[in-house]
Amino acid sequence: MSARAPLRIGNASGFYGDRFDGLREMLTGGPLDVLTGDYLAELTMLILGRDRLKDPARGYARTFLRQLEEGLGLAAERGVRIVTNAGGLNPAGLADAVRELADKVGVPVRVAHVEGDDLLARGGWDTGVLTANAYLGGGGIAACLRGGADVVVTGRVTDAALVSGAAQAHFGWGPQDLDRLAGAVVAGHVLECGTQATGGNYAFFGAHDVRHPGFPLAEIAEDGSAVITKHPGTGGVVDTGTVTAQLLYETAGARYLGPDVTARLDTVRLTQDGPDRVRIAGVRGEAPPPTLKTGLTRLGGWRNEVTFVLTGLDVPAKAALVRTQMEEAFDAAGRRPAEVRWTLVRTDRADADVQEEASALLRLVVRDADQEAVGRVVSGAAVELALASYPGFHVTAPPGKGSPYGVFEAVAVEAAGVPHTAVLPDGERIAVAPPAATREPVRLPDPPLPEPLPPGPTRSGPLGRIAGARSGDKGGAANVGVWATTDDGWRWLAHELTVETFRHLLPETADRPVERHVLPNLRALNFVVDGLLGAGVAAQARFDPQAKAVGEWLRARHMEIPEVLW
Repeated sequence: MSARAPLRIGNASGFYGDRFDGLREMLTGGPLDVLTGDYLAELTMLILGRDRLKDPARGYARTFLRQLEEGLGLAAERGVRIVTNAGGLNPAGLADAVRELADKVGVPVRVAHVEGDDLLARGGWDTGVLTANAYLGGGGIAACLRGGADVVVTGRVTDAALVSGAAQAHFGWGPQDLDRLAGAVVAGHVLECGTQATGGNYAFFGAHDVRHPGFPLAEIAEDGSAVITKHPGTGGVVDTGTVTAQLLYETAGARYLGPDVTARLDTVRLTQDGPDRVRIAGVRGEAPPPTLKTGLTRLGGWRNEVTFVLTGLDVPAKAALVRTQMEEAFDAAGRRPAEVRWTLVRTDRADADVQEEASALLRLVVRDADQEAVGRVVSGAAVELALASYPGFHVTAPPGKGSPYGVFEAVAVEAAGVPHTAVLPDGERIAVAPPAATREPVRLPDPPLPEPLPPGPTRSGPLGRIAGARSGDKGGAANVGVWATTDDGWRWLAHELTVETFRHLLPETADRPVERHVLPNLRALNFVVDGLLGAGVAAQARFDPQAKAVGEWLRARHMEIPEVLW
């Protein structure tokens, strides 16, 4: 029996708010079999949860419907099936809305959806939990596609499941096809953040024209291998560097856990397969863990922020003055916020030609469970200092009343207790069984390191001269993936960038648990910093709440680099 032709799966959205024209671009730019759209992130679930509080009929990504007004007809003409997690907290509601839209635009389509991830109603959560959603696998998506769906709407599935579920349906893979599933999961992870795989947010952006990168697609083969590429003529680039960067994004160790399979990232092999084509092969799969990651969001309280601008001379003294005045105002009001955080950012320079370059920023962030404690108490005190504080007093924006902030928490629930269900276009409901075989996840021992470079002269310079990086968030943890661009660079990086050195280069991580994972096939190290982001992005605990730029901070730090690498 001859092998089936590769399945061409594209992506048109990496987050809720991504480029609106992405869906049309992908449908008109070249041939596709399936088009996916990823709209969900930890922060998005909180946003949708608040939407649902206002109107129980909401809770899904409404942007997707607007994109589909034109896209539905284009997809039908080209025979492209659409799979999206835009259903958020209400996949059934979005599926109904897609049917109404299809009637309105006169494009008959068969719509199915996947449900069961929403665990809020089962109870047992702490008071105040707004959303509780298990990360489902691709089984429900596969059942919907096998049932004849043209459009599949899901709630919270893993981002990679949009791709692996479509591949399961196309090739007829079963739960035992672990290597094939793992290969599709890795391809799905590369696609899930859209243009990050085609040059967006790329460390070496100056080497390519990345002004308008095209969205990526994967040609997935029956054996689970894949080629990452993009439509001809679109911007950006696909090379082993851009794919490596995305593979390291929001991952941790060699075992990449998922509900259908645990993919072994240490087995991934990347090769350039031509211009804008990178082949992914060799991926091994293992049985998934017995539990599903479940994301909980809750409203954590209220926060307010004031940024004071300190210009010219005596910046530390000016900061000390306004800080003392604000602290005394809190004490006088008798309503001191539960958390008060000050950060002085020295953006100023001496003898500056431009006023902004002569200015530093003093940032005040307050939090409390009571809105009143972060409202008038803070904004009133700041405003009243306008004529009574340091010379040149002004703020970047008028102080407000305070705003709610969220908290994200990941917990594990038994997969066998989650009702993963595919609802087919004709209304038939198919229960998706949890994996029969599971494996408790444990960290793999680090592989042997390469031979170190021989001793030689060094020169101080930025790490980014010989290494790329990409960083991101997982709840309150941040990951920083670092990869060498050459074999010799890897020989140096693997030995020199230890956890101790990492903490020295990034002092904000010094008092945090840091793990280092070694991925030789990618010439990469992946650092995971627990707690750096507090209670997650919605809590906005730090200046860069999603750790998007921590990797670039690391690349800008100086190390003694062998001259042979310059």
